[in-house]
Amino acid sequence: MLALLWNISAALRGYLRFYMPTNRALDWLRTPRGLKWAVPIALVVTPAYTFGMSVAAVIATRPGFGWLYLLVLLFSWNAMKFIWMAVLSVPLVVRDLVLRGAG
Repeated sequence: MLALLWNISAALRGYLRFYMPTNRALDWLRTPRGLKWAVPIALVVTPAYTFGMSVAAVIATRPGFGWLYLLVLLFSWNAMKFIWMAVLSVPLVVRDLVLRGAG
C-alpha cells in the first residue's frame, strides 16, 4: 500500500512539475541564468497573484460561487512560491558571485 501511494505521488509530482506553468517558470528561475531574474519577476508576479486572489475571494462570497475558493487557494500558493523564490535567490546570487570571484 505504501509503495502504491509512493508511486502515485511520484507520478503526480512529475506531471505537475512538467505541465504547470508556474512550476516551469520556477524551474527556469532556479537555473544560473534565471537567478538574476528571480527578484524582478517576483516583484511583478506576486502582486498579480495577490490581486487575482482578492478578486476570486470577493466573487466566491456570492451564492453559488463557492468553488472559486479553490482559485483563492491556487493564487495564494503561487504567490507564496514566487515570494519564497525571491527570498532564496538573493543568497544564491551572492554565492555565485563569490564563487566566480574566487575562481
